[in-house]
Amino acid sequence: MSFVNYILLLPIIIVVAFSSSGFVVLGEEIPLNSPAVLLRVDQSGKGDFTKLQDAINAVPSNNNELVFILVKPGIYKEKIVVPADKPYITISGTKPSLTIITWNDGGDIFDSPTFSVLASDFVARFLTIENTFGSSGKAVALRVSGDKAAFYGCRIVSFQDTLLDDTGRHYYSNCYIEGATDFICGNAASLFEKCHIHSLAEGTGSITAQRRQSPSEETGFVFLGCNISGVRTAFTVYYGQYKCYGRGAVMSKRVEYGRNLTSLEAEPFLTKDFIGAKAWIRPLPTKFTKAFNKLVNGAKN
Repeated sequence: MSFVNYILLLPIIIVVAFSSSGFVVLGEEIPLNSPAVLLRVDQSGKGDFTKLQDAINAVPSNNNELVFILVKPGIYKEKIVVPADKPYITISGTKPSLTIITWNDGGDIFDSPTFSVLASDFVARFLTIENTFGSSGKAVALRVSGDKAAFYGCRIVSFQDTLLDDTGRHYYSNCYIEGATDFICGNAASLFEKCHIHSLAEGTGSITAQRRQSPSEETGFVFLGCNISGVRTAFTVYYGQYKCYGRGAVMSKRVEYGRNLTSLEAEPFLTKDFIGAKAWIRPLPTKFTKAFNKLVNGAKN
C-alpha cells in the first residue's frame, strides 16, 4: 500500500467495518460536568511537579475523580505510563509545538512506546508525543490500550508503528500522525476526524495495519474528513471509502478488494455514535479543586 500527496478525504475512509450490533455503552461513574482536580507540571519549579510522570503517580489508585494535569511548555524527556487503575485523567499542553513529550526506544511494540495509556476515560490535548528511535525498527510513540480515550490537537510522531491503537474505543480530533510503515496499527475501534496523516515512506508502505481477526469483532478504524500526505507520489489504497476525491481516489488503479461504500453502508460511520462517544466524551472542566493538596505538597518535600 502506498500513498498520494495531499489527498483530502471527504468525508470518510473505513479501514475495517463493524457488525451491525454496535457497542454496549457503559454507564458513567462520574457526571460529565463534574469539577476536576488541577495538577500543574512546570519544569521551572513553579507548578506542583517538574515531571509529568510524577503528576500521574500522584493520582490515587482506583481514582474516582476527574483529574486535569496542565503541562507547561517544555521538552519532557520521559517515558510515560498512565496505569490501568488511574482513570479519568486529562493531560493538556498549550500548543503541541511547545509541549513535547519525547523518548528514544525501539523494539517490542508494547515496550517501546514513549507514552502508554492503559487507563480508561483518558484525554490528551495539545501535546507532541514522539519517539526519536528512527527507521531501524519498531518504535511506538503512543500506545492506547484503555477504553474511552480522546486526543485533541496532538502530534504523534515516529517512523514504524507510530500509533499502537491497541484496544478500546478511541477518538482522535485534529491530530497530526506521522510515520512510514504500518504506522497506525492495533485492534481498537477508533474514529479519526479531521486528522492529518503523513507518510514518510520512500517506497511502498501502509498507513494502517488493523489487527481484527474475525468478522465478529467490533473493531476498526474510520478516517473522517482527514488529509493524507506523503513524501512521494503514488496511489492510495483503502479497504472501503465514501465520497473521496483526488488522484488517489481512482478506483481502476486500486487492488481488487478496495471498494466504494454506498450512502446506506457508510451511514453508521459518519458520526461518533458508532463508538458510543456521546456517553463518554466530556467537555472541558470549568471548575477545579485542589483535593490532592496534601499529596502534592508531600511530593514536593
